[in-house]
Amino acid sequence: MAQPPQQPGPSGPAERPAGQRQGTGRRAVLAGAASAVAAGAAGLAAGPAAAAGRPGGPDDGRESRRATAQPPDRELRALLREIDPRRIERTVRTLAAFGTRHTLSAQDDPERGIGAARDWIHERMAAYAEASGGRMTVEVQSWIQEPGERIPRPTRLANVVATLRGTEDPERVHVVSGHYDSRASDVMDAESDAPGADDDASGVAVVLELVRVMARRRPAATLVFAAVAGEEQGLYGAAHLAESLRRDGARVRAMFTDDIVGSSTADDGSRDPYTVRLFAEGVPTAETAEEAELRRKVGGENDSPSRQLARFVRDVAENEATGMRVRTVHRRDRYLRGGDHIPFLERGFPAARFTEPAEDFAHQHQDVRVEDGKQYGDLPEFCDFDYIARVARVNAAALWSLAVAPEAPPGARILTGSLTNDTALEWERPPAGQGPRPVRYEIVRRETSRNEWTHVRDVGDTTRYTVGLSKDNLFFGVRAVGPGGHRSPVAFPVPGEPAT
Repeated sequence: MAQPPQQPGPSGPAERPAGQRQGTGRRAVLAGAASAVAAGAAGLAAGPAAAAGRPGGPDDGRESRRATAQPPDRELRALLREIDPRRIERTVRTLAAFGTRHTLSAQDDPERGIGAARDWIHERMAAYAEASGGRMTVEVQSWIQEPGERIPRPTRLANVVATLRGTEDPERVHVVSGHYDSRASDVMDAESDAPGADDDASGVAVVLELVRVMARRRPAATLVFAAVAGEEQGLYGAAHLAESLRRDGARVRAMFTDDIVGSSTADDGSRDPYTVRLFAEGVPTAETAEEAELRRKVGGENDSPSRQLARFVRDVAENEATGMRVRTVHRRDRYLRGGDHIPFLERGFPAARFTEPAEDFAHQHQDVRVEDGKQYGDLPEFCDFDYIARVARVNAAALWSLAVAPEAPPGARILTGSLTNDTALEWERPPAGQGPRPVRYEIVRRETSRNEWTHVRDVGDTTRYTVGLSKDNLFFGVRAVGPGGHRSPVAFPVPGEPAT
């Protein structure tokens, strides 16, 4: 196979293809790495812009918090500019005006209850889908949910789902959702007003705005936009959607739930209008006993598919085009709480949750009332619609960047046939029909104590490469680069043998 040329850098010898001799001692490389740590710390002290790093390219010896960052291209910038906070506001106010959207509320009242909200969401999605020329389909996934926790009797539930089919790899799927059901103080109260503006008309507004701006576009992979029901009663809608995708054999490579993304104001009145939290688990929910044993032997608690997904989101969505900071939280969800990404995690799909920076619990899961002069209830007047639009831009940047890039390299492994202080990596090309096709690959690395990838090495169009550094001391990953420079999420390698 063709091997990429050796590229020396100021920190020592370049990482080299398998089989080539290394011309400079390991001490020089390690000394350069130590210098890079200090340089990276200085960059972080200088502020986010100074520490932003640069996407791709050979390893130049510098360490940065964002060495893997990908600036938005012209098409993505145009897409982000189309997101409209006024439309988002209309969506939130319309959903709140249905009075209650409790899962057990009226199904057939045209003005009040979850049925009216379902029908309105379907009408809006169908109207937006007309711009796709038939490439986007809209359906109501309806089923009878048998009695269970918080479901006292058989109840019809329905998800409203728009699917924009990919042009090159339609079986590779990326999902975004918000839940359109709501609740009052008593989770079983289906009669009282429960406007649910922040929780979670805000997330549904993100989904609908993404349907609108994506409908005219042609992603390589499939995008699924879902307004799901039954979240407050037990994640029933998300579970139904995740199981449907699993049963259909979809290769779900990312799922984002937008839940409580409507306000930038905390309960103490402080504001943080330019940060969104992204909750991403470390140890996978669906990890098997064998996978757990391997993880204990090689590390990787911070390198699950969901953590790689979270790093990818920061790479593509934390920039001036979105105007947002993505704060990754190393936890599956908020403390002792859960959301609609969990059924996807339970089925082995990478998934994460977007949530506002600090919740105000007076405006969440509360009866609408005034008490001691304080207004309670999840009302639209407490939402920040410009903030929701910026959250929508973060989602759009992540979804679009995933859908136009190659898939993460399959079969990534560190070769362990013999003891050596080098690190030999190998991976596979995607099967035919799973585009876009990579034009080259990059190896990334970081110290085991670091969260972000700090070094990037362009290794060319090859599927095997040896780095002159020890796998004992560093974490490595591989990502694919497609036409136009679009990069995949990182694949975290496992121990393995060379391909035959």
